[in-house]
Amino acid sequence: MSDAAQPTAAEVRAAAEAVKTALDRHLAAVERRSGDDDPAVSEAFNQLAAAAEVYDELLYDRHDEVTPFEIPGAEDALPPYAGPDEPNAISVLIRRDYTVAEPQRLLAQAQRIEAAEYDDGVDDDEAARSVPGALGILFGEFEPDEIASRHKEFGLEEGDSTLWVTAAEEPPEAGEWLEAPFEHFDPQQVVCRFDVSAVFDDEAPDIEDDDIDFVEEDHEDAEDHDGDEDHDGDGDELEPLDAEK
Repeated sequence: MSDAAQPTAAEVRAAAEAVKTALDRHLAAVERRSGDDDPAVSEAFNQLAAAAEVYDELLYDRHDEVTPFEIPGAEDALPPYAGPDEPNAISVLIRRDYTVAEPQRLLAQAQRIEAAEYDDGVDDDEAARSVPGALGILFGEFEPDEIASRHKEFGLEEGDSTLWVTAAEEPPEAGEWLEAPFEHFDPQQVVCRFDVSAVFDDEAPDIEDDDIDFVEEDHEDAEDHDGDEDHDGDGDELEPLDAEK
């Protein structure tokens, strides 16, 4: 940015004063709030966010400095809840990302699962010899929560995950949404959401993990166990499988 386009020191100071004023207004609105969804609090929050964003930009343009404020983008924020006060049904939307960190371990575990289906211990199924086939076997054998808690045993590495709870007046008819399960989503029906991401590592991730322990569980025992064995898939990490399953 050229010197002519830079904000003046007075403009930066005025933006800082606007932040102070917005802080006072936000605190006053919070102290007078009439409920969880008080529009006055929401308005004061938005004004504070806007003032902080302007100050942050001017401060950087003038002094090449930044603030510690993180202003949530409008595209990342959910709209206010507008669902039923007493929902009779809920839907739980879950996304978990994984990296296939050790394909050979994944293949070995899938082959072990397949072998358990044969009385003679011989597996003739080619599905267990490809990564997509192995994933199909793995997720067909174990519940997603168990895979999340034992992902290292299967050669997977956890990425981001999110869980959204949505409310409805009545449950849908059986089979109604199976053809397109994620298309009928109304953001105003979201009751709550919980996110787990590496971007939160600098913000006490252990506390974040404890908030949804079924998504992010304590893997210390599994990690110690993994560290004592090679990764050829012949270890005893998995529980015994029922051959008649």
